Amino acid sequence: MSAALQIDNLTVRHGAVVAVAGASLAASPGAITCLVGVNGAGKSSLLRAIVGLASSEGDIRLGARDISRMSTEARIRAGLAYVPEGRRVFPGLTVGENLLVAGPDRARVRRQRFDDALDLFPQLRPRVHDRAWQLSGGQQQMLAIGRALMARPDVYLLDEPTLGLAPQIIDDVAASLRRLSASGAAILVAEQNAGFAERIADEIVMIRTGRIIKP
Repeated sequence: MSAALQIDNLTVRHGAVVAVAGASLAASPGAITCLVGVNGAGKSSLLRAIVGLASSEGDIRLGARDISRMSTEARIRAGLAYVPEGRRVFPGLTVGENLLVAGPDRARVRRQRFDDALDLFPQLRPRVHDRAWQLSGGQQQMLAIGRALMARPDVYLLDEPTLGLAPQIIDDVAASLRRLSASGAAILVAEQNAGFAERIADEIVMIRTGRIIKP
């Protein structure tokens, strides 16, 4: 099966500092790939470069399409979804508004995806009229993933989705990622939590000081 996301010889710099050096990896449809490394290893820089938020050199392909020189907006339209570290949602909007604002223009499709997001995270359904700032950290993480689902992407990029979460909530996040991958999506997760990675990953890739370590 061809990769949904293919990265070849990707280098990411922050000024004169090389954050990622010549990284190559792939994420396959219907599979979870975990990029595991300590804080500062280059995980976030790699994900930000894939989605176009950090300048990079090298090749990034989404399916058969070269997205290396596309804007972030164009990469998202092409089929990428990015859930950054820190559960970034719109705190002043309700749960429902956070989801609907991320959906497509057609009302019927938007409503169906809205229902799909709430089916994926049933804990959010009774909170749909609550403001996002009123949610727990775990619920905000669910909302962030649910917002990504509204675009129905081919590839999900998630940065540290378990950071600061209680064990039960981590279990819920793990189950939701498995359901997303079972639907055919490719999922690339950057994680410090090696135990979580071992539980959910179809493939684990190590990164150390900006370099991919092959198993």
